Amino acid sequence: MLRHSLYFTEPYRVAVREETLLSPGPGQVLVQTLLSAISPGTELLIYRGEAPQDLPADTKIAALTGNLAFPLKYGYAAVGRVVELGPEVDPHWQGTLVFAFHPHEDLFLAHPDELMAVPAGLTPEDAVFLPNLQTAVTLVLDAKPLIGENVVVFGQGIVGLLLTALLANFPLGRLVTLDRYPNRRQASESLGAHAALDPLQDNVLEDISTALASLGQDPMADLAFEISGHPAALDQALAVTGFHGRVVIGSWYGTRTSELHLGGTFHRQRQVILSSQVSTIAPELTGRWTRDRVISAAWQMVQKVKPARFITHRFPLAQAAEAYQLLNQHPGEAIQVVLTYERD
Repeated sequence: MLRHSLYFTEPYRVAVREETLLSPGPGQVLVQTLLSAISPGTELLIYRGEAPQDLPADTKIAALTGNLAFPLKYGYAAVGRVVELGPEVDPHWQGTLVFAFHPHEDLFLAHPDELMAVPAGLTPEDAVFLPNLQTAVTLVLDAKPLIGENVVVFGQGIVGLLLTALLANFPLGRLVTLDRYPNRRQASESLGAHAALDPLQDNVLEDISTALASLGQDPMADLAFEISGHPAALDQALAVTGFHGRVVIGSWYGTRTSELHLGGTFHRQRQVILSSQVSTIAPELTGRWTRDRVISAAWQMVQKVKPARFITHRFPLAQAAEAYQLLNQHPGEAIQVVLTYERD
């Protein structure tokens, strides 16, 4: 049989290639993809040629082999249905709606332990957000927000919005978010942010302080998240964070660098900079938390948040180039872009 797979071929170029696919072997199943979500952070770094090409594509996802050099398949959010079973596979998998950390392609082979059955009651459109909610859950686990804390989130792309949705359920003092694009700021406020500001506006640091000082709160952040993907935002995060405050970096900058001004109050403030990455669990949590527990929590948050409402654009796989052009050239128009799959 033939399948169609998306390849990143060179900077600012993707192509859909036709490949031969064998029938499932012993212990394998064939999955027909219904839709897959584009990660506007990591995938745009790859699309622009800003990812370190000697870096392994992923050390935890079996479907992502090799490194980030062109040409490569990438993607890690696919929802589909099992349409064929190989020998020695439990018959209950036939017809099951599944999620897989898998690149963008319309058919793929997998072992059942690489798949997750989508919980009852969830649509494919909700389920495809699992990796982003897993990231948001990991950010919260790493940051450990406390009751009454002032929290600032830089970046309201899809991960930022999902993080805001989780933080809005905490008994925080103030929750302030920042993003360049009006539609994201509006979505952020609808999720429970007390204020959503434009980081490029004049006097934005003063505006953040004003928003944090409302209701008598200290006008400094106890906790800040940098998930905008823009290295300059990290300096802003440090500037609004108070004594021994934590700045959690969820962005991956690829080959870009961040210039930080650490010669001012950084040392005297004893500020803490933490990295957060979804593929691992902080060592201090591993006595109680496992990857399965994190994913279970993420599924619960998918059920609660119902993130399908954040899908703004759908493109058939054959038009994937247009999807990446949109995200690269007009990011303010999109929140979540998904690829759809139809077979004759």
